[in-house]
This record gives sequence, structure tokens and C-alpha cells, in this order.
Amino acid sequence: MSTTDPATAPPPLELADGRPAVAAWSLDPAVKHLNHGSFGAVPLLAQEEQNRLRRQMEASPVEWFPALPAKVAAARNTIAGFLRVAVDDLALVPNASAGASVVYGNAPARPGGEVVVTDHGYGAVTMGAERLARRWGGRVRTAHVPLDADADTAYECVVGALGEATGLLVVDQITSATARWMPVARIAAAARERGIPVLVDGAHVPGLADDPLDGLHCDFWIGNLHKFGCAPRGTAALVARTPLREGLHPLIDSWGAGEAFPDRFDTQGTVDATSYLAAPIALGFVEDTWGWGAARTYMRELADYAEGIIGAAFSELAGENCRVDVGMPVSALRLVRIPAPLAATHAEADALRDRVARELGVAAAFTSFGGVGYLRLSTHVYNTAADFEYFAEHCVPVLGAWSRNRSDGGQR
Repeated sequence: MSTTDPATAPPPLELADGRPAVAAWSLDPAVKHLNHGSFGAVPLLAQEEQNRLRRQMEASPVEWFPALPAKVAAARNTIAGFLRVAVDDLALVPNASAGASVVYGNAPARPGGEVVVTDHGYGAVTMGAERLARRWGGRVRTAHVPLDADADTAYECVVGALGEATGLLVVDQITSATARWMPVARIAAAARERGIPVLVDGAHVPGLADDPLDGLHCDFWIGNLHKFGCAPRGTAALVARTPLREGLHPLIDSWGAGEAFPDRFDTQGTVDATSYLAAPIALGFVEDTWGWGAARTYMRELADYAEGIIGAAFSELAGENCRVDVGMPVSALRLVRIPAPLAATHAEADALRDRVARELGVAAAFTSFGGVGYLRLSTHVYNTAADFEYFAEHCVPVLGAWSRNRSDGGQR
């Protein structure tokens, strides 16, 4: 939980010509966009580059597709530099879940083996782990990590779930539903000592960490460029740096199938790979305009402010503290508890998200953990303090009314 003075808001970022930062995006001005963490937002420059590439593709497909693998390899080189990894360790995939599917689909047979996950894991990735465990004739073992667990406690909870039957450990670097870091470097080191392969889900990490894999020695790492990196949607990295990578093949077998990792991922037939090719434009736009270090500082300071004012608004409404003690909080992602019984389950959280968008004109994320509903706040360079002040003033009272209606047996 942040201790920053909630009355202090950072001044909004601007473009070089003095326009507000949001002018560089095509976001609907009639909507308050407070959920960058789910799907990201693509700068106009990157959108225009992707549209240019698509026009080129459609103008002469026969020229485009044979030349595409070399273009993908060049984009991969730039992205590897952004992530500070070797280009030969990085393959491009559509999203982090696709990267996890690649790992699951190519995992060696382990009859009776277990896949260890945590109760903070992303649902789709955990579903894939369950499918792998069924293929092995084993099961998924879930490590419970308290929301307020510090690094030592989180480490002990995850490592304590490892055993002789563990064939794969899957752990988030930043958790989606609970907006916290996990001590993945220490956890991965302990797993390696036991000979257990490790998949780190870093879906939210690119753009939020200067060096995402610094000190992290895992078999597989996946991260979305289209979240905080602002790349076009459908752009993610799969990093593999141990001999197990030689067994990784893309989900689609194409004419590059006989090549080594990661080159065989560059050839995927007639897939529209323009998102990969335009990704360096998005990454470079933030760097050239503000610098990624300054952007991260702004996101963190704005998240401190947003957490403070919205947490205070919900606390006043509920008559109890709605601030959340997250053990290892994330700079640009924060949790605030919302009144019960709202968002008590994943399905109810999604339904609340849709209703808030439809009736209140706010794109926000609601999550559920341990039967408790939360508002997950996201910040990016185009957000301002006014966005979150609006939510505190206009939306918190409505959510309070919806909560009371549910508590009284109403159907709304």
C-alpha cells in the first residue's frame, strides 16, 4: 500500500508541441480510460505504421510474404534490445498466453507429473497448465500466496509447493488479478536447484521494468509488448535461454520448421505479422518523447495519487478502510477494495466491468481474489489526475448504490 500523500498529483505529461499526451493516441474522448493494463493502447504513429505495412502487404502479397521472415527478424532484433536480451533467445508470439501454449505444447512427457501454479495466476495460462497436467496423467498443484505476502513469504509459499513430482513451475512476475510482483528470481533459482523447469509469466512487465530478466534465470519467459509497451495488439515475446528451448516450436508448422530456435518462429505463412513490425515504432515513440524512465516515474506517481483518492472515497463510503495491503505493489497497477458483494467472482467482476463501461462511460478493470472484489487501477502516460478524480467523484457513489442494492436483494 502506498504511503504517498494522496493530495499530491503529478503534472500531466505533454507532447513536444505542448499538446496533452493523450493527443498521440486515438482513444475515444467520451470514455475515461483507466484500464491500460488489460489491452493497452497504441500510439497513432504505430497505428499509422501498421496501416502502411498492411497496404504494402495487400498491394503485392506475392512479394510481401516471402520477404516477411527477414522483416520479422529485424523487428525482433529491436525488441530484444528493448528487453535487454540476446536476439537469438527471443521469439515473437501473438500474446503471453500463446507463448505459454508453446511451452505447454512442447513439454516433454512426464507421466504422473504435476504442474505447480499459484492462486494469483492468469486464468487462461492456468487453464493451459491444467490441460498439460491431464496429458501427463498428473494434476495441477496450486500454491496459495496471501495478498499481503512480502517477498520472503511469497517465496516460501511457492517453493513449499514443489516436490518430486513437479514437472513444471508456472509463476507470474506481475500478477494480473492482484497487481503485485512475485520474487521470481529467487523462486526460479530454487526450482533450478531441484531440476524443475520454470515458466515465468511476465505479461505486464515490458515497459514497467527497465531490465525485465535481470538476475532471472528461468527456462521460459513470456511478456506482452502490447500492454505497457504500447505496441499494436498481438505482439509478445517468448524468451528461452536454456537447452529446453531447442524443443520449442511455434503453434503453426510452416516452412521455417526446420530452422533453429528462434528463427523458425519468424515464418508463419500468411499470418498478418504487421503488429510485430510496427512494435519498434511504439516502443521508440515513448522513449523519444519522454524517455521510458520518466514515463515509469510518472505512471508510479499517478498511481500513488489515484490509489489514494479512490481508496479514500471508497473508505468514506463504506465506513471502513478500503485501501489494500499488497505485499509487493506494482508501480502502474494498484488495487482498491470495492464494497461487497460486488465482483466476488471472476464472472461477476467481468460483468461489473461491462456495466461500468456501458452505464458510466469508464473503462475500468475489476478483479476478484479470495471472494473479495477489487478495482484494479492502471496508469499510463496519457492518463491524468483528472481521470481518477472523475472516478472518485462520480463513479464511487454509484458503485456504492449498486452494492447496497445487491445487499438488499435487488437484481441490479
